[in-house]
Amino acid sequence: MDESIWAAARASRGWLDAANGTGQTELTCRILKLTEEAGEASAAWIGLLGQNPRKGVTHTRENVAAELADVAFTALVAIESLGLDAQTALDACAEKVRSRLTGQ
Repeated sequence: MDESIWAAARASRGWLDAANGTGQTELTCRILKLTEEAGEASAAWIGLLGQNPRKGVTHTRENVAAELADVAFTALVAIESLGLDAQTALDACAEKVRSRLTGQ
């Protein structure tokens, strides 16, 4: 990933720290924010499928992708908020998946 993504995650953490503090309640809210963002991605998918007869088709694949990107970025900020490096954590996750795929 581009360095600007990691820098934006770190900057977002700093902005949130300055605005809301760094206590356990704040950290809990940042982790719970993932659930909110995932719900928005789910709602966009439901809207793409037109599963709500009252509303019909309300979203596009691009809308769904944007919501999923919000989930991913929110996760990076939450990792940074734990005092860990999001890039290192994501690299470790990708390596774990790669090893499963190659059977090693």
